[in-house]
Amino acid sequence: MPDLPPVSPVAIAACLWVLAATVTAMLPMRLQRIVGLPLIAGAIAVIWLLWRDFGPLAGGVALAAVLSMFRRPLMALARYVMGRGR
Repeated sequence: MPDLPPVSPVAIAACLWVLAATVTAMLPMRLQRIVGLPLIAGAIAVIWLLWRDFGPLAGGVALAAVLSMFRRPLMALARYVMGRGR
């Protein structure tokens, strides 16, 4: 059996973030709001670490994935910050 290189801690963190986001998506909406905010904050750190360790392609793909998954909450947050909230 060949000796495999160790897995990067950043890659493990990214995989754990994806699993947490998947579990959060299965929760009722009222609970998603509570758990979603720390996930968005954690996504910023994971994207930066992926960009730093694996380059702009990995960081860009992660950013596109996060923006796709959180597009509605991020739009609502942007409206709130700009003062145009409902």
